[in-house]
Amino acid sequence: MDEVFKALADPSRRALLDSLNARNGQTLRELCAGLDMARQSVSKHLAVLEAAGLVATVRRGREKLHYLNAAPVHEIAHRWISRYDQARVQALADLKLALEETPMDAPTFVYTTYIRTTPQKLWQALTEPAFTRRYWATEFNTDWSVGSPMTWDNHGVLISDPEQVVLEAEPYSRLSYTWHAITPELAKRFGWDEELLARLSGEARSKVTFTIEEAAQVVKLTVVHDGFEPGSSLAEMVSHGWPNVVSSLKSLLETGEPLPDDA
Repeated sequence: MDEVFKALADPSRRALLDSLNARNGQTLRELCAGLDMARQSVSKHLAVLEAAGLVATVRRGREKLHYLNAAPVHEIAHRWISRYDQARVQALADLKLALEETPMDAPTFVYTTYIRTTPQKLWQALTEPAFTRRYWATEFNTDWSVGSPMTWDNHGVLISDPEQVVLEAEPYSRLSYTWHAITPELAKRFGWDEELLARLSGEARSKVTFTIEEAAQVVKLTVVHDGFEPGSSLAEMVSHGWPNVVSSLKSLLETGEPLPDDA
């Protein structure tokens, strides 16, 4: 975690994180315009933040968009912070919360982490029920061919819909599919009221994309969840859910056990 703490120690880099916390998915030009820093300085600071895993980038055509990535701080909270008295590390908990609760004005969720595994095992963990039910309480019934339908068993609730389909499936490198439909049965399972169910059901369908990249002795996993409307309630919900899912996936692959349900 040395790189994370060193990256956060610089006030200019914290200012960049504040800017992304206020509006995620900015280009280098947009970040420069909002801060009193030269373009070269901003580029150097972004490189440090990206090396520490605090910033993730996504290409959209010719543009490179920068996103605040909560993974390193989330992993500190799960794997390291519990060794100490909670009151003494409340500042870190507050920082974790601030990094995860990014506004949803243009809600595209990006989360990057590094896992000590292989691309083959990570692909299995993303697609095979024996893995997904352990860290996600979710299973997929599909042949993983592009265009194939997907039936979700989401926390014991079966969800079938003709628009739930596989969008991309390149084994060991890239996987993408449309997000599940919102149903009354799912609302009952999670205790959502009628107002929230109606709001979620009325939103446009989103999609999730997993990119797998081998890097030395680890594998880089990037999760992008997008296609939301501005002000999306579902976008806010998944922004809290994905860090827990990915952290539990990482724990399962590295230790053989997912994180406990209350982690």
